[in-house]
Amino acid sequence: MANVAMEFVADAGDGDLQSRPLLLLGQLPHLQRLQWSQLRGKLQPRVQEEVWQAALGSLTPNPTDNCPLYLNHAIVAALPSKVSRHNSPSAAMFITRLIRNCLPGGANRCIAMVCERSEVFASACAIARAFPLFTRRSCASRRTEKKRVMVEFLLVGQDNGPLEVETLKCLESAADGVRLAARIVDTPCNEMNTDHFIEEIKAVGKDLGIVPAIIRDEELKEKGFGGLYGVGKAAEHPPALVILSHTPVGATQTIAWVGKGIVYDTGGLSIKGKTTMPGMKRDCGGAAAVLGAFRAAVKQGFKDNLHALFCLAENSVGPKATRPDDIHIMYSGKSVEINNTDAEGRLVLADGVAYASKDLGAEIILDMATLTGAQDRDNAQSSCAGLFIASHLGFDWPGIWVHVDIASPVHTGERATGFGVALLLSLFGRASEDPLLNLVSPLGKDTDLSADNIETDSKRRRLV
Repeated sequence: MANVAMEFVADAGDGDLQSRPLLLLGQLPHLQRLQWSQLRGKLQPRVQEEVWQAALGSLTPNPTDNCPLYLNHAIVAALPSKVSRHNSPSAAMFITRLIRNCLPGGANRCIAMVCERSEVFASACAIARAFPLFTRRSCASRRTEKKRVMVEFLLVGQDNGPLEVETLKCLESAADGVRLAARIVDTPCNEMNTDHFIEEIKAVGKDLGIVPAIIRDEELKEKGFGGLYGVGKAAEHPPALVILSHTPVGATQTIAWVGKGIVYDTGGLSIKGKTTMPGMKRDCGGAAAVLGAFRAAVKQGFKDNLHALFCLAENSVGPKATRPDDIHIMYSGKSVEINNTDAEGRLVLADGVAYASKDLGAEIILDMATLTGAQDRDNAQSSCAGLFIASHLGFDWPGIWVHVDIASPVHTGERATGFGVALLLSLFGRASEDPLLNLVSPLGKDTDLSADNIETDSKRRRLV
């Protein structure tokens, strides 16, 4: 999957299944609404209408099902028709799984996603998760051919015409962001230390025409970032606070996304055990998601000031490591006594949100982190960690603060998901010029924007 180029197209055109295998994917009621005329060019002469109808009749998704149409060159797969309150109507988590299990092999393949227009964005991001970019498999290094996957959306229901060029561009930006975030999270620390992460940020900045601001190593200590400096000072590659800033003309508010970028978490002197330390390369998932989302948001026309802050450090063990009982003076001015060096995430984020407030004047601050492996444990560890971060803004801070802990969804099994990119793009969709991101915003296009509400709740309307 790592050498796959994805392309979202309005119409994949006709094709021979032997040279361009096909996966048809959708909820069964949606698949049943397709007209044979929409599929004829993609399936004939290998598959006739009778075979297609027989395949549909054989599908009994519980929760999913699939049926071959023509050897291993064409497959139709059905998503759950009903989803729980914990899942979106698109059944996105099943999309990724079905593609990984059912997509035919080949160098040039096509995915036809059958859904309603409101489900396009979530479905596209789920498709992107099925094609991770990182691999170090020995056999992969010997492969030189670049594989290609075309993705076409066959829309059913209202507003079921082909996707517009601007919509396809948005899907491409979002998918690229998801795959970028997943690649960073999948990459081990010997290849993704703080130096390498800074290079990733610089590359995104160059693509967008933005030069990042970097505060690093002893400069962090001199400027009072006691939390970030204290966490990363024992590592070979020094800690850093890196900021990408998008400041368009006409912006009406300032938003900051603060990402936890612990490139590896040993736990510090409160060291993790041999079973809990593997996988800690994923502790930079919040910063990776912020980077992928920032790139996509700016490309799609973000209308407000947007700052992406990356709190980068390796929580390592060494003579300079922070000890339990040490006291750090944070950027907020508060003093913090350390009793567990494995609670490093809240320290780096506390400095990040304080900087966003004090130096960048952010009115809306969201921090995103793989913060607590204790997520859903009974004693509310996620909330305790979040409130610690909020205390460095001050509980009387007049702005809007959001804490997003993505410790669980940042990966599934051994693979990163790129989680957080789509969440940020949709959550702040109303601050975008892009019609699709406006559509998938929690408010949507039809929100009541009466004069009584606009002045009193203008910031919140953009967010939730």
